[in-house]
Amino acid sequence: MHLDRRFVLVISVSMACALLVAGSFYRLARGAGGRTRPAAEKQVVVATNLLPAGSTLGRASVKLRGVPESLFPAGAFSRLEDVLERPVISTIQADEPVVEARLAVKGSGLGLGPLIPPGMRAISVRVNDVVGVAGFVLPGMRVDVLVTGKPPNRGDTETQTVLQNITVLSAGQTTQTDGKSQPIVTPVVTLLVSPAEAESLTLSNIEGRIQLVLRNSTDQATVPTSGRRLHDLYGAPPPEVPPAKAAPPKVHRAAAPVAAAAPDPPAAVPAAEPEQMMVIRGAVKKVEFFSRKQETK
Repeated sequence: MHLDRRFVLVISVSMACALLVAGSFYRLARGAGGRTRPAAEKQVVVATNLLPAGSTLGRASVKLRGVPESLFPAGAFSRLEDVLERPVISTIQADEPVVEARLAVKGSGLGLGPLIPPGMRAISVRVNDVVGVAGFVLPGMRVDVLVTGKPPNRGDTETQTVLQNITVLSAGQTTQTDGKSQPIVTPVVTLLVSPAEAESLTLSNIEGRIQLVLRNSTDQATVPTSGRRLHDLYGAPPPEVPPAKAAPPKVHRAAAPVAAAAPDPPAAVPAAEPEQMMVIRGAVKKVEFFSRKQETK
């Protein structure tokens, strides 16, 4: 009977301690839960569907969604009016927040116009399956441009790298890819260049044959090249270019002296008429002539 009382006492004390501990934890948890406040939310503009580059945002393209203020994306918008009628320059996925870096300035146009950064130019070049790297020159890739021709005053064909690390804006009328890297067979490729590069590319396209060389988009290095000539491939001496024929020197001929005009011959003085006198000698009459000069003597 004595053992039963001790057993009951121990059980009672243990249960009382357990209840005290459980009550303490319950009060602490309830107090902590009461002090927790819900995180503040902020409205952010997100896309309702896939927005490809070159499209323009409208009322049906965007919507507002609440996110915790601490998770508000940098450069995002909280009002729909701030993004309406602005062109998209980089593809925006559905339910993705619309940020400033993905949009062009309002009124900058449609198509390729918004994709051209200030100070740059877009120029299209005609290509074929070889020049276009068998259709694998896709928008967003980078290429080098080579030109092959015969420079002036040289008798050998030469290939030079005229442009390096040039961005492809579009292949034909396609300004974006579907992510599967499918080749696009098109006769025209549009490149993003500076004004000086546009001049070089235009001259190369007129005076020679251009070739696009595909490169890794992460490779930003510019490699100096000296070009290759036809005799470098075959190991033959370069052809001699006949010297240009010099123009014969101009002979400055002295003007022929103009003969002095001969003086007019003196006018002929008419001979003085001789004086005449009739001399009568007897029955003979005779007329004699004599000059004044003789008379003076």
